[in-house]
Amino acid sequence: MSQNAITQHQPTLFAYPKQAAFGRILPKNKIYEHSGANTRLKDLFVEQVEQIVWQYKLAPETINLLARPGVPEIQIFSIQLKSTELHEEILRCIDDAVQFPILFELNQGHGDQAKTQVAATYKRPREADANRWVLSSYFTSNWMPAATTRTAMPLALDMAQLYAALLQNLLPMSARPKETLPDLIARVELATSMRRDVEKTQTRLAKEKQFNRKVEINATLRQLKSELEQLSR
Repeated sequence: MSQNAITQHQPTLFAYPKQAAFGRILPKNKIYEHSGANTRLKDLFVEQVEQIVWQYKLAPETINLLARPGVPEIQIFSIQLKSTELHEEILRCIDDAVQFPILFELNQGHGDQAKTQVAATYKRPREADANRWVLSSYFTSNWMPAATTRTAMPLALDMAQLYAALLQNLLPMSARPKETLPDLIARVELATSMRRDVEKTQTRLAKEKQFNRKVEINATLRQLKSELEQLSR
């Protein structure tokens, strides 16, 4: 995945209910048709993706949870990769083509060497056009052995609660009391951006030779670290 993805290093692989199994291969040309993929993006699919399987369909009729606005169903897609690389644009293309929230299980290697990574974006309908979706940054797990023991799917009262629980498994920060999922996502993205600012400021400080400038940069760095600490609580 792209370096822009936000990674959770201690995630869980979930065991989805057998009655939700869908198991259909999703042809790449169907994704091209529904997303308007250009030639460059099609080439990325050919280079990096071996096969896409629509693995599970989490829906009211398969798991007996009520649909909610923005989360009528949740799809679980399994993508077998041709190499260790997957461009984020490929996932965005699939998310644009499929009108439901999706969790991706990315797989590379075979047999004892097989590994799995989970990836997802927070996906919600646009307020101005419910047929179009707003996508957050992508959140990923670290790579895990594909044979990792899976945990039972989180308990939830409806599809929206289930979606929040599945996404929170991928987030590097926990929700504050009464914090909504959109607010948590925004806080994670802001903290990630600030972390990059801290790293850039540390690099500037290390390269600066003038004492007065080093003092100024150091003060900026302390302020950034303090704000980041507050944001991460």
